[in-house]
Amino acid sequence: MPTTLITGASSGLGAEMARQLAARGHDLALCARRTERLEVLKAELTTAYPQRRVEVRALDVNDDAAVFEVFAAFRADFGGLDRVIVNAGLGKGAPIGTGRYDANKQTAMTNFVAALAQCEAAMEIFRAQKRGHLVMISSVSAMRGMPKTVTTYAATKAGVAALAEGIRSEMLGQRDLDIRVSTIYPGYIRSEMNERVKHTPFMVDTATGVRAMVEAIEAEKAHARVPAWPWVPLGWAMHNLPLKAVRRLL
Repeated sequence: MPTTLITGASSGLGAEMARQLAARGHDLALCARRTERLEVLKAELTTAYPQRRVEVRALDVNDDAAVFEVFAAFRADFGGLDRVIVNAGLGKGAPIGTGRYDANKQTAMTNFVAALAQCEAAMEIFRAQKRGHLVMISSVSAMRGMPKTVTTYAATKAGVAALAEGIRSEMLGQRDLDIRVSTIYPGYIRSEMNERVKHTPFMVDTATGVRAMVEAIEAEKAHARVPAWPWVPLGWAMHNLPLKAVRRLL
């Protein structure tokens, strides 16, 4: 059975990806800061799918050393890792210059710098194995610079996408390595991160949105805007229309 490691797995999209991948036959390595939630999720999954193996560990992705230690420990647990999903992230933010540099910096460090550490740890394992699938969870907000509270968040997700593409480009030239890289651009999917956000257009429930994410991940697509409707056409519009039009669109 394939083994998938998911960061930020204690709630939201990470927890739902764990549920849906377990249903598809994956063994799971789940990590997050809130271990009590991980233990509840592990109990849920092993009860529903007793044939699946689920291991959990505490991880604050902003602790660089811990990222490498936890990923290596999971590799030892399972004898290898088939896939790593870089999912942990924050949605904090404020308009630039309004006195909340602290919130914007925290989002930047968690969403990009910590994602870099996760990529380094995952790719070390994959290079040693000569195989693996790295999945980066970006966002449709990465298509363009975004205003107000989303400015820093969108910038980090654009950075994540560029990081993934750079790794993908390098792997294209490595004939002795079977390492694939996927960048997933979720649209508006209801989760714990955005549960207080009201009246958002095109929002879908967690299970529906994650189903589209998991299908793209399992297909090992290089890029996927999900759910495909409306985010494939909307993503194109966001990327290509004038900035004023993009603001009106969303």
